Amino acid sequence: MRALEMLNYLGCLNDDGDLADIGDQAAEFPLDPQLAKMLIDSPNHKCSNEILSIAAMLSVPMVFVRPKEFAKEADEAKGRFAHLDGDHLTLLNVFHAYKQYTTEGADPAQFCYDNYINARSMKSAESVREQLKRTMERLNLPMVSTDFRDKEYYPNIRRCLVAGFFMQVAHLEKSGHYLTVKDNQVVALHPSTCISHKPEWVLYNEFVLTSKNFIRTVIQVRGEWLIELAPLYYDVKNFPKSEARSQLERLQNQRHTTQHQ
Repeated sequence: MRALEMLNYLGCLNDDGDLADIGDQAAEFPLDPQLAKMLIDSPNHKCSNEILSIAAMLSVPMVFVRPKEFAKEADEAKGRFAHLDGDHLTLLNVFHAYKQYTTEGADPAQFCYDNYINARSMKSAESVREQLKRTMERLNLPMVSTDFRDKEYYPNIRRCLVAGFFMQVAHLEKSGHYLTVKDNQVVALHPSTCISHKPEWVLYNEFVLTSKNFIRTVIQVRGEWLIELAPLYYDVKNFPKSEARSQLERLQNQRHTTQHQ
């Protein structure tokens, strides 16, 4: 039921349970529906090139290596790629640096060794990206990017992540804990995240159960994007009472006011 519900919210299935156009397109990708939806939406957010790289990086085993005896060096190396907004953009930085290094004819293995990066995962990410790119070309999805100097460069990418993963969001409560939206599970940011502050809204790629619940591969997003990009899912009438719900109601009211002005 949950899987069907997810496909319906993503717009892949209509209310009768038939494949919608987006569903037809998503079925062409050898990916989770959320990643596929993100790729299909990426031209609208002017970031298909970047989203392709991120999707490829999310589809391969962990790229960062952290040997016990060199943990400090590994953390410093990872810090050089860290992006303030979160882990998806950190992965994008790694991919860009890797490509730049190898385009200049240098040995990719050396780059990986110097930066505590898993060379096999990077090779894998390259070939996954090529494969996904061929699928996008076959579906006539244009390869576009926002100019890197444009202040919307990173926000566009983050909005596009929301378009696919809006069901995997957590909200920071006044108590200082994160609660996942809708199921109200208490979660903590995984220690591996490069987010050093606590954003109000975060989107996560995976939910990890160890001694406590962690969310891993996390990026900060904005409440208004949730309402704007996934209005059906973020219909607050279906939400349990929570701080997230009150926040969303406030954002929705603001949105109505500005629309009517």
